[in-house]
Amino acid sequence: MLAALGAEDAPTGFELGVLKALGITQSRYDTYALVDSPAGGLYVAGNGRALTGATLAAVVADRREFEEKHLARTGRSVISAADPPAGVRPALRTGRASGVAIDLAGLSALEQAVLGAVRRIPRGQIRPVSWVAHEAGLAGTAPVAEALARNPVHVLIPCHRVADDSGRPYDAAYGRDVGDALRRAEGIDPEYVESLTRLKMVFLGSDTTHIYCHPTCAHARRITPPHRVPFRSAAEARHAGYRPCKSCRPVPA
Repeated sequence: MLAALGAEDAPTGFELGVLKALGITQSRYDTYALVDSPAGGLYVAGNGRALTGATLAAVVADRREFEEKHLARTGRSVISAADPPAGVRPALRTGRASGVAIDLAGLSALEQAVLGAVRRIPRGQIRPVSWVAHEAGLAGTAPVAEALARNPVHVLIPCHRVADDSGRPYDAAYGRDVGDALRRAEGIDPEYVESLTRLKMVFLGSDTTHIYCHPTCAHARRITPPHRVPFRSAAEARHAGYRPCKSCRPVPA
């Protein structure tokens, strides 16, 4: 926006100062800041009411690429600021961003439904793609991977909490190494997840309650080893007389 003024390498806040001096209000642009995340720097943008984008520094060359991609996606220029939008730092620190408003304008209704479902996955837990599709009201899982790959708000819409139906994480937007870093920060051991996948252990039941859960569900983690019963499908659990957990809500077979 301010290239003609020679502001490409201006210090943070310079461009905002110029815009204010010119009487240009924030209704015409977004602001962003680079903040720390468990997977490195994260460019986070907002419009004063909601977040409009977040991109890991690991997947763009520099801030100019972030700015260009933001403009191409939203049609709005984005200006560097000293601080990120309100609520971002606490959300990143706690891994709980459900209270942060996110503007997904420009995405299809289907994509918004998928990402809305992803936002409901609790910190420290993983859900399979079939669960996301079910929560989003979709008949099949095919559209989910594409929506995850197009996630415009990295980390704060936690796609690292989504796996395929065998249990292997998708990480469509930023790759496995980044996804593993984000999961580790939430107490999810990547080696444990991989071992579940190798063993085809999709659900974990308790022989005392006869309830089965997703393995990373908070209730599943409380099942002591002598009482764990692995299942490869919801149908297998149901045939064994087990009921689905009301907290993690496995999709019925």
